[in-house]
Amino acid sequence: MNKLLIATNNKGKVIELQEILKDLNIQLVTPKDINLVLDVIEDGKDYQENAGKKALEFTQASGYISLADDSGLEVDALNSAPGLYSARYSPKPNATDKDRRMYLLENLKDKPKPWKAHFHATIAIATPNGDIEFAEGNCYGEIIPEERGTNGFGYDPIFLFPELGKTMAELDSEHKNRISHRALAMMNAMPILRKIFGNE
Repeated sequence: MNKLLIATNNKGKVIELQEILKDLNIQLVTPKDINLVLDVIEDGKDYQENAGKKALEFTQASGYISLADDSGLEVDALNSAPGLYSARYSPKPNATDKDRRMYLLENLKDKPKPWKAHFHATIAIATPNGDIEFAEGNCYGEIIPEERGTNGFGYDPIFLFPELGKTMAELDSEHKNRISHRALAMMNAMPILRKIFGNE
């Protein structure tokens, strides 16, 4: 069976991507499965650079076709922050997801509501010969000041879909994996995966 390395050490992302990719005839492999310890420094100037760097370094280290993503939350009232720095958005060293959410809300408290925001994801797929292809996805909503829901990670509990009346963390996995930024990026990446793995 064809194998695809999910180039991340984030357990939440692995679970999400496994669910989204379950219908493809591809065996998903995680770095832990192959005892690969690799921490890629995300120093690119945009999502595409970071995702591409991660995918390529994991491919070179493993020999597997690799899929990486770089994603972020962009809040209009904060001039698109935290953006690229969403996973490191806190003055605290070793900050938790909750620390980052609290810091975001602290920075928003004097800004007029609604706090419009969107999640962005860029997927990169790298092959051992050095080729990299990309796909993107966005989902739109707003930030709310109280946490709701437990099915998610990162900023999911404070990211509301106004038309649904639910946060990202209140959606069940099936619904989330149809409308999240990562799901939409993965849908756009499916033709690339089918072409690479011969599932067209």
